[in-house]
Amino acid sequence: MIDEVLFLRHGRTAYNLARRLQGQIDIPLDIVGRWQADQSAYELAKTYYWAKVAHLAEHNDQLAQPAYGNAHLADVDEINNAPAAARRMLVVSSDLFRAQQTAHAFADLMGLDVELDPRLRERSFGEWEGMTREEICEHYADDYHSWRAHTGGETKHGVESRIHTGRRGAEAVRDIVAKHHDETMPTTLLLVGHGSWIVATVAVLLDMDPDDLNNVGAMRNAFWTRMTPHTDPRNADRPTWKLEEFNQGPAIASFADWENGPESLRAPGMPLWKPIIQ
Repeated sequence: MIDEVLFLRHGRTAYNLARRLQGQIDIPLDIVGRWQADQSAYELAKTYYWAKVAHLAEHNDQLAQPAYGNAHLADVDEINNAPAAARRMLVVSSDLFRAQQTAHAFADLMGLDVELDPRLRERSFGEWEGMTREEICEHYADDYHSWRAHTGGETKHGVESRIHTGRRGAEAVRDIVAKHHDETMPTTLLLVGHGSWIVATVAVLLDMDPDDLNNVGAMRNAFWTRMTPHTDPRNADRPTWKLEEFNQGPAIASFADWENGPESLRAPGMPLWKPIIQ
């Protein structure tokens, strides 16, 4: 059974840096995004190191052993009998490459597989995909301001509504949880996706309106959110959800320039990420 769900947003891309709406355009992480994904992966690996042990307990054949004669072999029983072997972690990612890269930054450290699920894709931004906010405002001022005010003007341009995005995400989460409901092993589910998708999905799972301006807020690149499902035996197919952590990141993000990365990664003339000024 799945008793913990982590939502991890992908790292920075060139479109994030340029403030272009990505939506479902398939663009990879940039150099800073790969650094962000790695830093979050290292941090999560500290907390969830048990998942590496649990995976080896399930797959003893993947334990590295000396290949020459007369060498002492690692004791698989110490792995199989460790408390960590009593849990499991599953990693499911959006099939967009930036999410896959972020998922593998963590999963490869732990020896875990990554399952792809297109239901975790970012909110579609229709004909606005690839445009900057300035370009949208210049050509569609009224609809742009309606979008920023959460009154739906963007949907005139083929943009997926927040509520549809959230329901799509919540349905995917509930479906994955339901598939593992009858299993006895406690399981942590790591879902790697996208900012707007995560925020809308979390809102729907909490029975909130994704268009409410006082909603949960935004997600930073390569930050995570943690929720726990609670099943009522009278309604086992539809658990209630508790938000345990929102928009959390690695310790380094509190003292480094998280959005731009360390200076050692910045080539001469590389533009700097700047926050949106309303």
